[in-house]
Amino acid sequence: MAELTVLLRRAHDGDQQARDAVFRLIYGELRKLARVQLSRGGRDAELDTVAVVNEAYLRLEKAQRLKPDDRFHYFAYVGRVMRSVIVDCVRARAAKRRGGGSAHLTLTTGIADAAASDETQVMRVHEALQELAAVDPRMVQVVEMKYFAGLSERDIAGVLGVAERTVRRDWEKARLLLSLALR
Repeated sequence: MAELTVLLRRAHDGDQQARDAVFRLIYGELRKLARVQLSRGGRDAELDTVAVVNEAYLRLEKAQRLKPDDRFHYFAYVGRVMRSVIVDCVRARAAKRRGGGSAHLTLTTGIADAAASDETQVMRVHEALQELAAVDPRMVQVVEMKYFAGLSERDIAGVLGVAERTVRRDWEKARLLLSLALR
């Protein structure tokens, strides 16, 4: 992946061909990450793997000031972007469900909220991560890199400049705190 690091640096310096090459090089990995994230939070017609990857790419393009030192820093940022894309889509869908400018209709029958429960779970995880950030921002970084970007503990340790043992400890604490927050 040394090629990716070189391309990232060239892209940061304004080389559009390098920026396009970065996307072609990581497209498959981004699709795999998006597929994993969507399988955790439920699929729907509005948000599919391609839509998440494309929206993530557009947001990465807007963040041209980002200067990733290497592949791992880049994927750490990708994890944050993918989380943001999924949360934003869930919020938009929730806003549509609450009216979104359309005529209101009162339903008197019990309708199963299976899709809403997946969306609720995504929002609850997002809110729990925001609360966790107030306690320990590094734990949130570990969660984003491991859960949303799929980085290994070794890679996360390299990005954060800490020992792998510290990453494992942060991951375990974060999982515990998140599970308590999500109850």
